[in-house]
Amino acid sequence: MFYTKVDCPLCEKAKARLQELQGEMDFTIEEVDIYKDDALLEKYQIMIPVVECDGEMFGYGIINKEEIRKRLLEKIR
Repeated sequence: MFYTKVDCPLCEKAKARLQELQGEMDFTIEEVDIYKDDALLEKYQIMIPVVECDGEMFGYGIINKEEIRKRLLEKIR
């Protein structure tokens, strides 16, 4: 899951990094706008963007592409 909100420059940068990683490995970016769910808004409002896989948080805020790559590879193996 990729938790985000509209008009978020940090979210756009994170999404671009995730899309770059999609060129290297096969995964889907499931984008969720936290403003469409009150529970998600309460949980993530100051943390977004948030990258999560199988309920495990891989990163938030400034997304580190190398860290996400490492975590995805661990999940694949």
